[in-house]
Amino acid sequence: MSDAEALKAEIKKLSARAMNAKMDLHDLSEELPVNWRTIMEVAKKTHDAFAELEARREQLKTLETA
Repeated sequence: MSDAEALKAEIKKLSARAMNAKMDLHDLSEELPVNWRTIMEVAKKTHDAFAELEARREQLKTLETA
């Protein structure tokens, strides 16, 4: 498996994780004010998931243009 193929597989997994985190954040917002104390935790998880996904996409873009 090439580096690009491995990175694409990782991006697919990260994308699924980011979408799950997004839905967790959405669900939390719908339930407010219940569980309001978890806002920062859920938001951080979502932020981190999308940040990692974006970084890997940039890495793939760089790899493919090299």
